[in-house]
Amino acid sequence: MMDDTGGVQMARALKHAALSLMLLPRFLLAAVMLWLLDFLCIRKKVLLKMGERQDGSDDPPVCVSDSNKMFTLESLRAVWYGQKLDFLKSAHLGHAAPNTEVVLVQERRQVRILDRMKGKRPLILNFGSCSCPPFMTRLAAFQRVVSQYADIADFLVVYIEEAHPSDGWVSSDAPFQIPKHRCLEDRLRAAQLMLSEVPGGNVVVDNMDNSSNAAYGAYFERLYIVRDERVVYQGGRGPEGYRISELRNWLEQYRNDLVNSQTAVLHV
Repeated sequence: MMDDTGGVQMARALKHAALSLMLLPRFLLAAVMLWLLDFLCIRKKVLLKMGERQDGSDDPPVCVSDSNKMFTLESLRAVWYGQKLDFLKSAHLGHAAPNTEVVLVQERRQVRILDRMKGKRPLILNFGSCSCPPFMTRLAAFQRVVSQYADIADFLVVYIEEAHPSDGWVSSDAPFQIPKHRCLEDRLRAAQLMLSEVPGGNVVVDNMDNSSNAAYGAYFERLYIVRDERVVYQGGRGPEGYRISELRNWLEQYRNDLVNSQTAVLHV
């Protein structure tokens, strides 16, 4: 029995070591970038370049105040955690979408994420938290997309663990200072703050096992589109890969395809 236990522990240790080796190059690159961003002259140049590549209306540029420290133990932990989730996620483009457990904010009732789908309409999943400046900055743009495409798609905001908790990697640019969620009630309270920003929005929270965050590799923020229970769009990891403009482009193309298919049927 002890030999079996020892074998399991050895297998886990080897798996963890292999994972660490695979993630290490990307993590070190991110760590160096964070260190460089603590030099304000470099930070301003990098943010300026990033702003030039963004769509101003849908993807306003990321702002990082001079007072924010980028290279800290907490920031390195957060980056490592996000990269690990991304590497181990089960959601992949063209594959079945994970049907994870979430909690309805208003009713406080557990449901499955794919329960929010309506027939063959695409379901847009927007993962984020109130302490994430890029997510909150683009929330208004997301709501505009919701209003413009509500006739052809459904939208769901999934509140995950805080990107910049007040007792972790703190960001003075976050509109709310929220500590790490210790229980589901903490997460529900934080989601209520988001609902105050988008009244009437469709918001659920991840469970305290963070199963949706892990399955979709969503930390810090991320966009997905699910149709016929399969992932048809997988946005990049935030903040760099989080683009409302890509979501709008996908939906516009989807609308055009619907119109063309209906026209073809009429002609037949």
